[in-house]
Amino acid sequence: MNQSPDRSTPINTDITDNLSESVKHALAVTKRGFEELLIESEWIKKLVQSETSGKPLRIKLGLDPTAPDIHLGHTVVLNKLRQLQDLGHQVIFLIGDFTSMIGDPSGRNSTRPPLTREQIQDNAKTYHQQAVKILDAEKTEIRFNSEWCMPLGADGMIKLASSYTVARMLEREDFTKRYQGGVPIAIHEFLYPLMQGYDSVALKSDLEIGGTDQKFNLLVGRELQKQHGQAQQCVLTMPLLVGTDGVDKMSKSKNNYVGVTETPSNMFGKVMSISDELMWNWYTLLSFKSTAEIEALKAACANGENPRNAKVALAQELVARFHDQQAASEALAEFEARFKQGALPDDLPEVNLDLPAGEADAGVAWVLKAAGLCDSSSDANRNIQQGGVKIEGEKVSDKAIRLGKGSYVIQVGKRRFAKVHLN
Repeated sequence: MNQSPDRSTPINTDITDNLSESVKHALAVTKRGFEELLIESEWIKKLVQSETSGKPLRIKLGLDPTAPDIHLGHTVVLNKLRQLQDLGHQVIFLIGDFTSMIGDPSGRNSTRPPLTREQIQDNAKTYHQQAVKILDAEKTEIRFNSEWCMPLGADGMIKLASSYTVARMLEREDFTKRYQGGVPIAIHEFLYPLMQGYDSVALKSDLEIGGTDQKFNLLVGRELQKQHGQAQQCVLTMPLLVGTDGVDKMSKSKNNYVGVTETPSNMFGKVMSISDELMWNWYTLLSFKSTAEIEALKAACANGENPRNAKVALAQELVARFHDQQAASEALAEFEARFKQGALPDDLPEVNLDLPAGEADAGVAWVLKAAGLCDSSSDANRNIQQGGVKIEGEKVSDKAIRLGKGSYVIQVGKRRFAKVHLN
């Protein structure tokens, strides 16, 4: 099933040999860690025209403030925006305060409940504050799409809706699956790709960046720009970051995320928990180190250097970005004390639990779940079986252990600690 509303075909002619070194470098920066660049020959022409005229290109990234915080998965596209900003181009960080009221249906198998205006405004404030930890605030154009979407009015919305057919909307894979599966699709969901595409018209963007799940929406922008007589934007899609579990994309619902507002010690510890293989993917998508620097780190590890050193460098870079260098140094010192010397964290959380009614004690799996150290009793039993649970520093190997009234320092895995008071 064709998901692409763009009917043009990329030109395969290789013209890179005749490009200036600066344009070659800009193309390499654009394609670092990318999934797809549509259409590459058009982007090269835009880069050449920009160099010749001295006029920066307009590069757009839109994020809907659907939650109060962003995690490292969201920063993949923000990092790309910063890389192109450092080349001198004009970046536009678009906060989708209007489109949030519709709800992005990308990848969903049900209609997304709309947010209230108050929720959107609160979330938008934190998105802006967190985004400028990555972007150069003084060189970033911050826009809200309610600026041009609200004035459209009913007649403007009807005119916009007439620019696309239902058949073309159903080329989108998630819409197709829902339609064929008898899962309801609300009419307003068709408006979302159109409104996102209209953002590109309003901003006259030359390039729009998004995750791979945004491809259809980004290409709608090209089509609408064409209908409005504008030069069509190019589209750059970036991979979805794999979470700390090394399996699924980073997501709060999967509990495999690293939030950009987490404490330095939590952030540092979570980065250190990822596999060596995943580390290199995170370097490509999250680090501001050059490709040459990353390749040098890889070569050093291949020649016998402990990969842990490279992981420490990545963890410190990320903590310093979202906090500061001192916080990164302190997080490293705390990590080494905690995991090399067995020290407990300074901010050990305390949890008060009442024993089940009529019971003098409780099973250890129940305690772990009730204290929030494990997601479920089965998760608790699995951690015990794998040797990942310690009570008062002693490893627990028997799932049948029961705990009576008292206080216990409990550790699950490498990062979860709590002092649990059973009453």
